[in-house]
Amino acid sequence: MPKEYRTIQEVAGPLMLVHGVEDVAYDEIGEIELASGEIRRCKVLEINGGDAMVQLFENSTGINLSNSKVRFLGRSMELGVSEDMLGRVFDGLGRPIDDGPEILPEKRMDVNGLPMNPAARTYPEEFIQTGVSAIDGLNTLVRGQKLPIFSASGLPHAQLAAQIARQAKVRGTSEPFAVVFAALGITFEESNFFINSFTETGAIDRTVLFINLADDPAVERIATPKMALTAAEYLAFEKNMHVLVILTDITNYADALREVSAARKEVPGRRGYPGYMYTDLAQMYERAGRQQGKKGSITMIPILTMPEDDKTHPIPDLTGYITEGQIILGRELYRKGITPPIDVLPSLSRLKDKGIGEGKTRADHSNTMNQLFAAYSRGKDAKELMTILGESALSDIDLLYAKFSDAFEQEYVSQGYETDRSIEETLDIGWKLLRILPRSELKRIKDEFLDMYYEEKEGQE
Repeated sequence: MPKEYRTIQEVAGPLMLVHGVEDVAYDEIGEIELASGEIRRCKVLEINGGDAMVQLFENSTGINLSNSKVRFLGRSMELGVSEDMLGRVFDGLGRPIDDGPEILPEKRMDVNGLPMNPAARTYPEEFIQTGVSAIDGLNTLVRGQKLPIFSASGLPHAQLAAQIARQAKVRGTSEPFAVVFAALGITFEESNFFINSFTETGAIDRTVLFINLADDPAVERIATPKMALTAAEYLAFEKNMHVLVILTDITNYADALREVSAARKEVPGRRGYPGYMYTDLAQMYERAGRQQGKKGSITMIPILTMPEDDKTHPIPDLTGYITEGQIILGRELYRKGITPPIDVLPSLSRLKDKGIGEGKTRADHSNTMNQLFAAYSRGKDAKELMTILGESALSDIDLLYAKFSDAFEQEYVSQGYETDRSIEETLDIGWKLLRILPRSELKRIKDEFLDMYYEEKEGQE
């Protein structure tokens, strides 16, 4: 039976000081029993001799220093996992909130996870089809990759996240695929949007949802991604599933980290965020990947809103260092009504070359991808020139590029949030757009592919 302490010295916001404790360790979980019999959870942040600084998971109202008791449970935070979690909705601490029964755990896992040995990682190289052309065709997602989406306030990242979660699949395999979706610091309205979106399409059956609302404590927000990744590790490495983890919004997570750090009176770093934020984000992101000898995998799409649309803000900046690329949503495209407003030129997937080509997508994928990037870039330049000098200043070929640029945004990038395109459809739309340009301009595509896709269709039209 854990020893009980009645030596609470003070409570300040989410922090509490307990005096005269013995054999208590950092990160250990404790329970506070109030005079009314109500129990609240806490965890140890710091030990100084016999003093323990603990952090409350719930609020501190109603805690009476003289007649409240504290017990330390001798273990760090754990999540009870089982395959029954699929199709269920949990709060940020892993408790069911969908009016369903409690989960009967097959085992209990430490939420901090075990870091993956770099030597035991397998290189990501299998294509994941999201059904979104701007990602599949140009910034391909590969199994085991960490590919963040950089958004900004007011942009529709929630719709894109829900679309990817509904549509994503590993092609050409019957291996089970699951989605773990963690929402951090979102509103009740957004929470309903995600739950309804997954329920209506039936995607909820293969999804585990963790929802932490904006009015939940900051400490719970810090625990939520750990809960989600623990569930993902269980499904991937013990149940051999391919798991896609979507975390939205990492900015809320980092702000919670800053809030807790300020409560502990730590020395702040850039913009008031704690100096260890890089380490903290890396510990979270690096739980994705593939392991040798294990069939399952964890692919991660963290979503973050860049404060003031600033790519150099610490949160996107540090995330960019740790992950393999980024998908950027553009405000200009959003104003034009392009859905999803993915700005393909500054976006990047560093592993895209590994997941495309013969036997994975199609042999012409790499060539057409490079050609589309080049043509879109030149088309945007031509449009800028047209704005300054007028249409008459452009050569005939530049006018074609400008036309290509508009068609590319309208037909390739803009597909709505309900359309699920196969990679073949995406590539075919790419070829249709490239036919706007004369064949002599397509210098990045091998003749064999031009003969196969450019000429043949031209003859039919």
